[in-house]
Amino acid sequence: MANTTDAKTSAPIPAQPASGWYVLWGVLLIGTGILALLMPVVAALATGLVFGWLLIVGGVSEIVYAVQTRTHEHFGWKLLSGVLTLVLGVAVVILPLAGAASLALLVGAFLFVGGVVRTTLAFRFRPRRGWGWVLFDGALSIVLAVLIAAGWPESSIAFIGLLTGFVLISAGVWRIVLHRLAVA
Repeated sequence: MANTTDAKTSAPIPAQPASGWYVLWGVLLIGTGILALLMPVVAALATGLVFGWLLIVGGVSEIVYAVQTRTHEHFGWKLLSGVLTLVLGVAVVILPLAGAASLALLVGAFLFVGGVVRTTLAFRFRPRRGWGWVLFDGALSIVLAVLIAAGWPESSIAFIGLLTGFVLISAGVWRIVLHRLAVA
């Protein structure tokens, strides 16, 4: 279907997705997310393998790009970057448990840095209304990061599996909710 325009706002109204398929996709995501929560080790392995294959594809793409632009500046660095990305991807595919543990550490690092930034931001917003929510979010992120680091690597596999499950469920729910809102 084509997009139409709302007369009041002149903003385009997105075309409605194919009804059954959009809801089915949401239900499948929710079902897969529930399975991931029930089997976090399997979900962590699958997540690690997907991450590894993405690195392999990215590494090959970087190598191809480096070779195609070998007459340009920094050819060696581009090639080295591609080779390292490819090697990392192969290592993650060969050792998916180690890849999942590494992902947990990476997520923990992102949570910690984001938490520090949001906590600092909260104190800059302090006289404004709602600054406490920003502080809470920052502190919660820091606590989660510390918990990940404290339990690493033993709890890494379960963490990545559970995180994958929650993300899949969330993605399925918002698809169904948005479809229901579009139909209403």
